[in-house]
Amino acid sequence: MVCEAVLNNFLCFWCNSLPFLRKTVDLHQSIAVVIPVQACEMQNMGTPGHSVPLSDIMCSILSTLRNCKSIIYQKRWVKLDAEYLRYFDSEKEVYSKRIIPTYCITGVLSVGDQKFEVVTDNRIFLFRAESDCKFAQCLCLFFYRQRGSRDLNINPTGTPEMQGYLELRGLRSKLYTVVCADKVFLYKNQEDFRLGVGITSIDMNVGNVKDSDRRAFDLTTPYRIFSFVAESEQQKEQWINVMRNAISEALSNYEVAEQIWVEPANMHCADCGVAKPEWAAINLGVVFCKCCAGEHRGLGPSISKVRSLKMDKKVWTEELIQALCVNVQSNDLLETLSLIFCGADVNCFTGDPEYPSPISLAQKHKQILQVEFLTQNRNTGQSNVLHYMAAPSITHNGFLFKTASMVRLITERKAKEEFSRRWCTLNDGIFNYYESDKSSTPNGALKMKEIVCLAVDPPLKHGYDHTFELYSDSERLYLFGTDNPDTLREWVKSIAKSFIPAYAESLLQQDFERIGRLHSKDSLSLETPQNGWFCLAGSTLHICLENGHSEETIHLRKLQELSTQSDNVLVLVERGRSLYIEGERKLDFLGWTGAIQRAGSSGDSLSEQQLTDTDIPVIVDHCIKHITQWGLISDGIYRKSGVNSRISALLVDFRRDARSVWLKEGDHLVDDVANVLKRFFRDVQDGLFTSEAAQEWLSELKDDFSKVARYQQLFNRLPTVNKATLRALINHLYCVQCYSDANQMNLHNLAIVFGPTLFQTDGKDYNAGRVVEDLIQHYIAIFNVNEEQLKKQKDEISIIIKVRDKMSQKNSGAEPAGDFICTVYLEEKKESAEQHVKVPGAMTASELTCEILDRRKIRVREKDYWCCFEVNEKEETERPLHYNEKVLPIFHSLGTDSYLLVKKHYSMEAMLVYLASKVEVTKHGVVRFREERSLLGLGSFNERYFILTSTSLRMYKDIRSNRSEKEWPVRCLKVYLGIKKKHRPPTCWGLTVYYESDKQEKSDRQYLCCDTQNEMREWFATFLSIQHEGSLWPAEGCRMRVSRSVMADPRLGNVSLIPLRGSENEMRNSVAAFTADPNSHMTVLLLFVYVNKPFIRS
Repeated sequence: MVCEAVLNNFLCFWCNSLPFLRKTVDLHQSIAVVIPVQACEMQNMGTPGHSVPLSDIMCSILSTLRNCKSIIYQKRWVKLDAEYLRYFDSEKEVYSKRIIPTYCITGVLSVGDQKFEVVTDNRIFLFRAESDCKFAQCLCLFFYRQRGSRDLNINPTGTPEMQGYLELRGLRSKLYTVVCADKVFLYKNQEDFRLGVGITSIDMNVGNVKDSDRRAFDLTTPYRIFSFVAESEQQKEQWINVMRNAISEALSNYEVAEQIWVEPANMHCADCGVAKPEWAAINLGVVFCKCCAGEHRGLGPSISKVRSLKMDKKVWTEELIQALCVNVQSNDLLETLSLIFCGADVNCFTGDPEYPSPISLAQKHKQILQVEFLTQNRNTGQSNVLHYMAAPSITHNGFLFKTASMVRLITERKAKEEFSRRWCTLNDGIFNYYESDKSSTPNGALKMKEIVCLAVDPPLKHGYDHTFELYSDSERLYLFGTDNPDTLREWVKSIAKSFIPAYAESLLQQDFERIGRLHSKDSLSLETPQNGWFCLAGSTLHICLENGHSEETIHLRKLQELSTQSDNVLVLVERGRSLYIEGERKLDFLGWTGAIQRAGSSGDSLSEQQLTDTDIPVIVDHCIKHITQWGLISDGIYRKSGVNSRISALLVDFRRDARSVWLKEGDHLVDDVANVLKRFFRDVQDGLFTSEAAQEWLSELKDDFSKVARYQQLFNRLPTVNKATLRALINHLYCVQCYSDANQMNLHNLAIVFGPTLFQTDGKDYNAGRVVEDLIQHYIAIFNVNEEQLKKQKDEISIIIKVRDKMSQKNSGAEPAGDFICTVYLEEKKESAEQHVKVPGAMTASELTCEILDRRKIRVREKDYWCCFEVNEKEETERPLHYNEKVLPIFHSLGTDSYLLVKKHYSMEAMLVYLASKVEVTKHGVVRFREERSLLGLGSFNERYFILTSTSLRMYKDIRSNRSEKEWPVRCLKVYLGIKKKHRPPTCWGLTVYYESDKQEKSDRQYLCCDTQNEMREWFATFLSIQHEGSLWPAEGCRMRVSRSVMADPRLGNVSLIPLRGSENEMRNSVAAFTADPNSHMTVLLLFVYVNKPFIRS
């Protein structure tokens, strides 16, 4: 290689020889030259002179000119790199009109008049530049390329895999075609190939070869389709095989294979002995050839995990490579290998609780290779797993019935007449379908890597009994059918195994209805979607994320929320987690959305209902809780009939989506809810006791001991959901009959009502009532109930009833007391931080804060800004109450997910400093905005220009707009800090703004998202300052309590006040704490919160 100084001398020489080129030449600049057409290709006249090296790649554009010597110049786009000189019709073309390897260039010669010659062994190519400057650059570059190529002896073609003449459709003559390594070269004739001067080259890493006719085949690239015609069908097959091998070669990476082959034992196939095997089983620790790899794939992934040494680079960790390269005489690894092959359980218990598995034991002793080997064999050796046996190399063929491909979801039944019989083959990752098994040309083909989803339809959905759907990434849907279930199962497993990646192979063990690729986000990483493979089996969604370490499962019927945010975002909310599923293609995602919603909805049997965490149907749980709260002492509960229209409407709502139905006092009468529960059990498929075991339940037994033992035996044989439901129902009925003096529903009356209902006998079998009566009477013995827990439950119910009676009496009185017992938390929501305060109607937030601090004897320092916050857990927002704001109305408006919290307001000082620096309290700026009714997922926050004045908040499209898009009165706005993560705000500094008006029943929500915390503080401080006339904090802070005299209510005396809030367990804990208090009296007043009743009058 010539040094850079020589290049500089060469440039100086050219600049001095051309007086008009005195300026410095920029070698990185694109230049324009002119090249003649074939008339300018002349016989070799001699050899060139000087040459200069250059490492830069040059791109040039050519222009059409004519000269007096009848040489026609045409404008061409020219590329010159280290390997080729190529020219194209235009800069947008991908494939050239001429390709000249640089090793064929023997010289470059200047001939004057901005022209120079590029000399090869048999031709001279004449170039002409548009200017002297570009002429000098061209000549310099060509000199360097010519010298560098000959010095390095570059020959890019190498040894051809196959060569010969092929007819290219669209041309009159045949082209000499050469397949070499990962490229296909086209030449005019064999002589040009010998000389190295060709037409173009095709990179096979973007190519695909498809059989199209008897002697024809297509080489398809993203830029052009080359349709070739071979001289015979036999040659066509040879060309296709060679080109497909070139594609594999282009996509291969030998880095891993070369490391594996370093070990002599890995140089030959472990099964047949073929040299340089390119496949391996990562759990068995052996290598094998392509043919043997097909046999191993047929064993299934839980027996032999087959991976390519060339294409599965991500799978090969350093530990795996070491495991295969380890000396074959290594005693430890061979001993582990032999033990596993003899049937040793990789997941067995070691006897050491600290290191319970062999893997953890190997990790303790830092045996890296052993850990990797045991991990790869974790799922092997399980005899109870049925492995799918596929043909070698996942090859399958047979007749299927196919409809025309579609671009929309199939919403109606396809008759048999719409299907056509096709011979289908699956081989080497390509699914072909032919007119018949005699046809050589397929009607169409699908690459397995193009499949994004496979769906198995329910039987009898279409004209053929068993059908499946294939979704491609080109937004096409293909429907295939058969009458044989075994045929369907074989095709589905073979196709799924062909396009599912290695890390998601565990999904194939599921009896899936739909499997495919989707994107997902969770609440902790909303900005970074993850690619993953999803499998829907029954009501369970199995997930294998690309970067995940294990398979995840989501029980769709136990979700707390299942909704869609937009056309391509599905939200799944379970306890402690929110998952956002997104689709990049609309067609298959619509199918996923419908399938997941159907799987998560209620069915006909008990096990198909939407369930709580304790496996009780949501409809049963809601009805029992509502009746326990509001109807336990209602006269004739479960015996009286409700209004049929209301019962039917409520039942329809529960069956549509039980999660979204919330029963409220006043809106839903207890008799209507009771009849909904009875009708549900009467209509549920297979009954509560199951149709198989119902007669055994109804068999007569004489003594009580035999009954209890028999009922316990039958109860333990029930399915899980049936057991949980029966236990909950009998517990509820036991509590109902405890108050038979008030509701007139004793043991016998309940049995008469529920016997025929639960056994679905319509009163034809009197034993049904007897069984229900026995279950209630012997409830404690049959269900092994803890009597102490039952006593606490009965005490809680008694307290609820007393509280309701007391509330009814006060409501009927002339003058209510006006005070309420409220629960407030200090600094965080936990049991030890609870404070139960008697709140008069005139108490302010400042007084409540001081009351709590005084009780806990907390000293307030000079710059401590203690404040009372309204916290909404569901919406993930909070609002500091103004110090003069009345507390009692806030309690009236709190829902079950909201509470009051006293804590320090750490932003108050910064807000006060900001407001003190403002002359006029206004605010304007660009904020990201979204409305509640347009929850379109990520990206739905749009920038808007806002102006906040003393009277209104106005929104403009941008700063230049003259007319506001929206305007809200400031006095009607309630501003909360924070935005719910479900709405996916772009930053964590957001405000939720409620617009409350007397004209509308429901408040509108707007979301404003700021870029920084300071910006959010400034907006929030401005809102508060305007709404409260500049007074954000009292002069004395929390040091001085407003003097008020709260007279003790003589009707309460020294009665302990125990608030009951939240779930059933929390309520029981409160009762337990009260009963353990030696100073407590028998008369107890409790606060029980349900739905929208978070307080009682004292």
